[in-house]
Amino acid sequence: MKIGRYEILDKLGEGAMGTVYRARDPLIERTVAIKTIPLVLPEEEKRLFEDRFLREAKSAGKLSHPNIVTIYDVGETDDVAYIAMEYLEGPSLRELLRKHGRLPPQLAVETALQMAEAIAFAHDHGIVHRDVKPPNVIVLSNRGTVKLTDFGIAHLMSSNETRAGMLMGSPRYMSPEQVQGQPIDGRSDIFSLGVVLHEMLTGRPVFGGEELHGILFRIVNEPVPPVSSLRPGLPAELDTIVSRCLAKRPEERYAYAGELAEALRSLLLESQAALNPPDTPSPIPRSLKYLAFGTPFLVLLAIAIGLIVISFFLGKNRPPAQPMNEPVLDLRMSGTPTRESAGLPASQQTKQAQEKAAQTKPAQQKTPQRQDFYLIELDKKLAQMKVQRSELLSQYTELHPDIVMLDRQIDKLQDEKRRYLKQQRRQNN
Repeated sequence: MKIGRYEILDKLGEGAMGTVYRARDPLIERTVAIKTIPLVLPEEEKRLFEDRFLREAKSAGKLSHPNIVTIYDVGETDDVAYIAMEYLEGPSLRELLRKHGRLPPQLAVETALQMAEAIAFAHDHGIVHRDVKPPNVIVLSNRGTVKLTDFGIAHLMSSNETRAGMLMGSPRYMSPEQVQGQPIDGRSDIFSLGVVLHEMLTGRPVFGGEELHGILFRIVNEPVPPVSSLRPGLPAELDTIVSRCLAKRPEERYAYAGELAEALRSLLLESQAALNPPDTPSPIPRSLKYLAFGTPFLVLLAIAIGLIVISFFLGKNRPPAQPMNEPVLDLRMSGTPTRESAGLPASQQTKQAQEKAAQTKPAQQKTPQRQDFYLIELDKKLAQMKVQRSELLSQYTELHPDIVMLDRQIDKLQDEKRRYLKQQRRQNN
């Protein structure tokens, strides 16, 4: 099967807007993702859609940002329009939330920060996403980097079609002005990002329910409970950020996504301890506890037995000691007279002993090299984190949120150690 020049390999997913395939570009032998949008429209509306599709896709294709999926190509066939984009290895944020529930607070805030930076970049280029939600966030395998997809796709339909698409899709992440059919701007994306952040922290949808009209009513009218009321121990600053994002009136939210990103960044810098509460680590299996505490004991016991055996054989084979004719005592460091000073007065003997002690003192009092306690502490923390990572890996995979967070902390400590060692070498030189 082909779409345009692209050879379809398999289907990745299907949603209200269309289907996503994994495909191969034969021109440059690159794997891409193909998003298709059906063109089941009357002829006049089809021409209007094609013009808007090309315009929106070209605008989205100009967005080059580490947290935005790259668009390579756009086109259309007889019955579908398609976008060829970067193929991303990794689960969506929706899949992670379904599998793990709520995320560790620090990981949730870091994910929201990456999303806010991507949205701010798009807003600076005149593009409003309009459909920020967990399925449109891909978490890559390299330590939790996220990519936001589908920029501008929700704006491809006319107003009537957008309304129909909204009802077929997931309305839980829409802003009140979207639900009411009012004009929207970048502050609508900020509301949707607030809904996603709230769900990452609490593990439950902000506007729950199965009945569509009930969900829409709650979006427009019902206040959102603070995240700390559902997850005690979170910092008050996080409550403030989420509440401001979820204000019903756009003018009460952050004015632009860059301001939200700055608030999240400041929170990460100032509230590290509060974002890592003690209840987040996963329980350690009992067998692993026995192994962790029993192994050092067994090693020490083996060493002790080995030393006893070695001492026994060495003592058995040791030659007898030869008697000494005359014991010679080294009295140079004591106050007792030596043979050389035996005939001198007591004051001269004392003076001579002091001079000899002064000569030998520097050689005997070589101070050991000062230990770098900061470096020792860094190594200790790294060892503890690596042990904790090994314990978590016995239960989970590399993509588990706790392991992703530990990997980030290990990377930061290793970078700090490299900077510190480099600074010490520079000072010594």
